[in-house]
Amino acid sequence: MIIIRPIRETDFDILCEIARESGAGFTSLPDNPELLGSKIQRNCDALAAEPCLDGSQGYLFVAEDTDSGEVVGTCGIETAVGLNEPWYHYRIGTVVHASRELDVYNAFRTLDLCNDYTGCAEVCTLYLQPEYRVGSNGNLLSKSRFMFMAEFPERFAERVIAEMRGFSDEQGHSPFWEGLGRHFFSMEYSQADYLTGSGNKVFIAELMPKQSIYLHLLPEAAQEVIGHVHRNTEPARRMLEAEGFRFEGYVDIFDAGPTVATRLNDIRTVRDSRYVKARVCEAPPSGDSLFLVSNTELAGFRCTVAPLWPESSSVQIDSRLAEALQVRSGDTLRIVPLKARQSP
Repeated sequence: MIIIRPIRETDFDILCEIARESGAGFTSLPDNPELLGSKIQRNCDALAAEPCLDGSQGYLFVAEDTDSGEVVGTCGIETAVGLNEPWYHYRIGTVVHASRELDVYNAFRTLDLCNDYTGCAEVCTLYLQPEYRVGSNGNLLSKSRFMFMAEFPERFAERVIAEMRGFSDEQGHSPFWEGLGRHFFSMEYSQADYLTGSGNKVFIAELMPKQSIYLHLLPEAAQEVIGHVHRNTEPARRMLEAEGFRFEGYVDIFDAGPTVATRLNDIRTVRDSRYVKARVCEAPPSGDSLFLVSNTELAGFRCTVAPLWPESSSVQIDSRLAEALQVRSGDTLRIVPLKARQSP
């Protein structure tokens, strides 16, 4: 069984390993042990503190295989971005150049540096080890964050975004970076990405052009990948779209990956999840549908996926699931179907 729980100090070594495995483009988890240690401590501090939407708090979770005890993935949530340091995006826009006298009308797509998502919550840092990318594990890891947000909405901004990893080739080269960013930063894509993930974003404002960038002046290879995700990120994008996230014309300034957004209460898992009482028994009926199921604890948060047969106000679970969720009979659970039901 895979269980999602908050990260703790003893997970430091495996988090460092995950950061190395994830590679270039995984901005929120750079291969920097000092920074990774601070992320773990920040999570612990947030779980012990009152809600605060000043950008100082963030949460990091891990996926643990209860059979082996190994940590096999991670995911995170930022409560409000851009309030302590600038949060940059490119906004895709349109500029019209026209002359009535010459009978010329041209509409050009542009990129403009902006901070429009300042103050939004962000779901981030999603990584699952390749051998565990089977079954419902990926959905569990990603959607467990929405179960946590549904339980503690006061800890997050009303609007939620997710930055998607942009396209890069097998060697980790980004066509968008080669066509634009390299001309202003004079460094490799991996280095710029690492500096950003390490919190050094000042150089972006210092080096990026402040004027509109006309897309048709970029190399064709760079134009073609704007708003496209990395091959390994396609499932994550489809899942977020099924949860209600939408692309609003904002892309990453380094690899042009899309940012998707929605309101917290419009997220399908948040909106449709409900409370039931746990009834622990030896042989509960096995449902024909998978459900996300979590307890209602903050520091002791646990979430997993199980086939359930919920009644109106209760659900029967076996002792193994109860132990994984750290609940007993009579405790409250939050449940929601793993996937949205298809319309007939």
